[in-house]
Amino acid sequence: MPSAPAPLFLVFNAASGRGDTPDVSRHVAERLRAAGRRAECFVARQPGELGAVIGRAVNAARDARGIVVAAGGDSTLNAVAQAVWNAGLPMGVLPQGSLNYFGRTHGMSTDLDAAVDALLGARVQPVPVGMVGERLFLVNASVGLYPRLLEAGGQRHGRSRLVAWIAGLGTLLRGRSLMTLELHDGTETRVVRTRTLFVGHNDLQLRALGLREPLAAEAGRLLAITLPPAPPLATLWRMLRGSIGRLDGAARVDSFSVDRLVVQPGRGSGGMQLAIDGELAHLPAPLVFQLAPRPLRLLVPTAARGLPGLAAQ
Repeated sequence: MPSAPAPLFLVFNAASGRGDTPDVSRHVAERLRAAGRRAECFVARQPGELGAVIGRAVNAARDARGIVVAAGGDSTLNAVAQAVWNAGLPMGVLPQGSLNYFGRTHGMSTDLDAAVDALLGARVQPVPVGMVGERLFLVNASVGLYPRLLEAGGQRHGRSRLVAWIAGLGTLLRGRSLMTLELHDGTETRVVRTRTLFVGHNDLQLRALGLREPLAAEAGRLLAITLPPAPPLATLWRMLRGSIGRLDGAARVDSFSVDRLVVQPGRGSGGMQLAIDGELAHLPAPLVFQLAPRPLRLLVPTAARGLPGLAAQ
């Protein structure tokens, strides 16, 4: 007699700004239970509550030999992935954000009902993920201008993207955005002056930026991108090109693939501000970017197993 499928413990983040999260969580649970799958929902309703809610879901999944499923955008998925990876448990995703790079890369539909149905037939597969310090990243991590844009644009206050761009222009014009970094990739050390360092591990996002060369899709490695010093308006122009998928055509954009990258502030520092999958973080220097020493155990739909990115893994 076949064993019962593993129960699912779903984490929803109502504090992220979606007003329909309680209704969505009930709908998902009802659809799973109607298909004969045990499901329990854990909803973070207030800012600052997500970590504790994830902890309860992880404990429940560990006790029941179950799977934790993250419903949300890439930042919510990152928070759940960190806890699940630390606990050695499998994870599923229901993409509910604006870009959903991680979920879409691994074959999960952005249509809620289709994604729920895909979970029912999905199987656990090892998926490599990036790491900086002790923190996982599923899509990207960066230092420099982008974290400052998040901070100046009011990440936690719901300001519009236009306000963030205006704040970023102010940062550039004040001349405080240049960094001196030492980059060690295992074979050489380079000292660069740059406004930002971007380290990506998601082929879908790299292609969306316009990085279509084989380097950008090289399996099993990270891609690092730096923007050398330029006048403020030229730097914003490069960022605009990236937002419309034309970064390859922007002058003086340096990109290179690495297995491991050590980043040290040129003047020394007790810590550095980062953006990790769209959320601000502060980590001690030097920063070490690399693939995590073990993969994330991810529920991957049957139909997605032939995708090029998965085949390479």
